Amino acid sequence: MEEFKILNLYAGIGGNRKLWTGDIKVTAIENNPKIAKIYKDFFPQDEVIITDAHQFLLEHYKEYNFIWSSPPCPTHSKLRKGLSMNAGAKAVYPDMKLYEEILLLQGYFKGKWVVENVISWYKPLIIPQIIQRHFFWSNFKIPIKEFPKDSIRVTGGKHLPEWTQIKHLQQHHKIILPENAQNKRLLLRNCVNPEVGLYVFNCIFKQYQKTL
Repeated sequence: MEEFKILNLYAGIGGNRKLWTGDIKVTAIENNPKIAKIYKDFFPQDEVIITDAHQFLLEHYKEYNFIWSSPPCPTHSKLRKGLSMNAGAKAVYPDMKLYEEILLLQGYFKGKWVVENVISWYKPLIIPQIIQRHFFWSNFKIPIKEFPKDSIRVTGGKHLPEWTQIKHLQQHHKIILPENAQNKRLLLRNCVNPEVGLYVFNCIFKQYQKTL
């Protein structure tokens, strides 16, 4: 079988990629060296490049069969807007690189692709599919499927000690971070649940196998 070349942008610690299997070659892009090291420790077989994912996509999109992109989500999130409206945080422009990538992939990329982000506080400019707590834009169908609630805020939220929240999130995602990892709670909150990542991956990988 021909090798399936995957570009995993804004890879983080690899929650979306955790359960992917098969004859795949994954290139992961992460701009934070410390986070990139955690990813590489989890997935030593993957090529990990420390660089700007947005620019890398523009320059290298033709080299892959499948592209997954998870651009930064805070400026699109209801939580961040709530902080601006009610907690004194500064207002921010929604980061339109999200839509730049969707349009680039729609217009130029000949393979299969998916862009993932949070359910935004505003009406999306391009209509996505919705799975669990995520918006997904793609050029293939992702059938609706119910997943357990991804309780990233944890019952009791801010009133629970941080170590309790970290323990819950590690159990929830089945991802155990190294002891010296910084910002564990944030890394885990930013993860795509591995089961969701696998479901989306299988939607395209099974289609790819049928074409061979």
